Amino acid sequence: MSKIIASAAIRGAYKLVDRAENEIKSAVEKFGKDRKVEFPNTAYYLPIIYGMTGIAVKKLGDMDEVLNIAKGLLPPHPSESVWLPYLGGTLDAGMATLFVEEMIEALKYLEEPIPYLIAPSPDENNLWIGAADDKILRERGIEFVDGTAPGFAACVGSLPDAETAVKIAQELQEKSLYVFMCAQHNGKGMAEQLKEKNIQMGWETRLVPFGQDVTSAVFALGFAARAAMSFGGVKPGDYRRILMYNRHRVFAFVLALGEVTDEWYATAAGAINYGFPVIADTDIPTIYPRGICLYEHVVPNVSHEEMVAKALQVRGLKVVHVNIDIPVAYAPAFEGERIKKEDVFVEMCSSRTKKPSFEFVTMKPIEEVEDSRVEIIGHDLDEIKEGDLLSLGIVVEIAGARFQKDFEPILERQIHKFVNEAQGIWHAGQRDINWVRISKAAFAKGFRLRHFGNILHAKIHEGYSGIVDKVQVKIYTDEEKARELLNIARASYVERDERTAGMTDEGVDVFYSCALCQSFAPTHVCIVTPERQGLCGAYSWLDCKASYEIDPYGPNKPVKKGEAIDEKKGAWKGINEAIVALSQGKIERMNAYTMMEDPMTSCGCFECISCLLPLCNGIMTVDRDSSMMTPCGMKFSTLAGSVGGGVQSPGFIGHSKLYISSKKFVSGDGGLLRLTWMPKNLKEQLREKLEKLSKELGVEGFVDMIADETIASTQEEVYEHMQRVGHPALNMESIV
Repeated sequence: MSKIIASAAIRGAYKLVDRAENEIKSAVEKFGKDRKVEFPNTAYYLPIIYGMTGIAVKKLGDMDEVLNIAKGLLPPHPSESVWLPYLGGTLDAGMATLFVEEMIEALKYLEEPIPYLIAPSPDENNLWIGAADDKILRERGIEFVDGTAPGFAACVGSLPDAETAVKIAQELQEKSLYVFMCAQHNGKGMAEQLKEKNIQMGWETRLVPFGQDVTSAVFALGFAARAAMSFGGVKPGDYRRILMYNRHRVFAFVLALGEVTDEWYATAAGAINYGFPVIADTDIPTIYPRGICLYEHVVPNVSHEEMVAKALQVRGLKVVHVNIDIPVAYAPAFEGERIKKEDVFVEMCSSRTKKPSFEFVTMKPIEEVEDSRVEIIGHDLDEIKEGDLLSLGIVVEIAGARFQKDFEPILERQIHKFVNEAQGIWHAGQRDINWVRISKAAFAKGFRLRHFGNILHAKIHEGYSGIVDKVQVKIYTDEEKARELLNIARASYVERDERTAGMTDEGVDVFYSCALCQSFAPTHVCIVTPERQGLCGAYSWLDCKASYEIDPYGPNKPVKKGEAIDEKKGAWKGINEAIVALSQGKIERMNAYTMMEDPMTSCGCFECISCLLPLCNGIMTVDRDSSMMTPCGMKFSTLAGSVGGGVQSPGFIGHSKLYISSKKFVSGDGGLLRLTWMPKNLKEQLREKLEKLSKELGVEGFVDMIADETIASTQEEVYEHMQRVGHPALNMESIV
């Protein structure tokens, strides 16, 4: 261990502890010890402190205990004359640093005005967005689970110029990594350099500007700690498991950009505790031996041209980047990119232009498909003027010995994602309500309509090679031809809907397991049925079937239901045997249709949580877009902290939004008619489907019998509303 690094890190830790002590003292004098402190909308309090110590810092007075722990972790300064192994003391200093930095950042949320914009992305006046709330954690969590986001880079400081900052940021984006930015070098941060070049930042584009101060690095490390508690089921206070979880499952590293101060060294020592190595562009000492990190700990003097590749190598992170023959950058990070009206070269949208716009995947005989062929029927972009209105019909014709008509809508849904990942292209909607924008910048770089075909050909082969042999793409901009094909597509949409609408759990003898989230939650497994999607909402029974056809050794496998144990609760011998095997023996049985006895586990990616309201003889449901207090006395974020991590929680289940409108929704407990409260926005999103299902169950106007936040905020108020409207749950047998 370098004495220079140890000395600097320990000095930095002492400085930050002193700073925190002074700032806490001032805050107590101003607000009093009972003043509430928090990072907005999170169940994990100050997550590094909570994860490592189990201490829930809820008010200013709680900080004294943590400050004393931090002081106790500070080692003596290294002696000038006696050599000692400094690694242990340096790591302790690093952890003390993270504790006090987290408290320093929490104090900023007491300031007026708050120095952070509480939003997923910056606006014109506010660059720094501070701590991620639990909604963002769960929205983005699925990307870390399924490999869409293999890890993150914590970028501290700034580059020599804005052009280099853009190059590094785009290279990290193209590797699908999140980029967390903080601190300044020479009076400027990397995020400020990107702003100079009008680069869109925020969680949507994976370029996240946390804060100006090096202390805001704790937002990145806190995100990692929350991942361990939320997805990994690690209990607060189990610091060893949190650190090991991050070392082996969260692939992150630090890029130190510019002069490394004592405070930077101290923060870097905190990151090394997590197993996150530091890659620097300056001449600082090296720490090569393996120990806490998988490979090197600190690697200095790395050129900016080699920095990203070196960081991936040192962290042991393999990122496969597929080159597609298009003139713009391509990566999942660009999926969240927005294109403003003034930046649009051409826009295609049936509702706005009154011209046909649709996308359609169809199966064809192999002799009718020429692989990689892209045909434009009508005008390409070179033949129109900026602002002209175009039709757009994207028809993808697929042939494959193992391809089935049931797979058409699965691949069709992927068009949105595949097209959106091209820089300068924006896509929304699907089927015959799609909406596409191509930016002036993309057109200037040479993007043309044929490049949609190049993208779709490459990505379909990459993701679905097990079932796809040939892909050809036809793009219709000729309005007459587009309308002709639209009629064919619409007839197919109707036929598909009728086919899938008739699928029931009883109609199949095989369900599918989904172990995708086990990379983060080792004991969790979804059982996906025709009438119950994966709890993340991203995987249907047909999706899992296609996944298995593509990769029999992948995360989705068929599971024979076997002998029925209890059909009302949804228990089968074959499913239970699979649950035991797939959960590594941790879960012995599961009931698919009840939340009251042995319910399905959750990893943390769920779209919604339902829980028991005993007074109401029913249940409530809340979605992750809601930050309000619910009638059960907890917000979504608090509920999620209890339900996730691969555990069974009777009385609680995580699930998708669409599952609420399924006939199998908690059918073993009485089904949809048990639902007594849900957020208004969610209720309106699902109103049509819920009204249809409740009519089938014999109750008219049921959706308006469900209370929401405009009607009730406590169980007592929900119960009073139920009595006023005659809610059917009042007359059902006891749910408990």
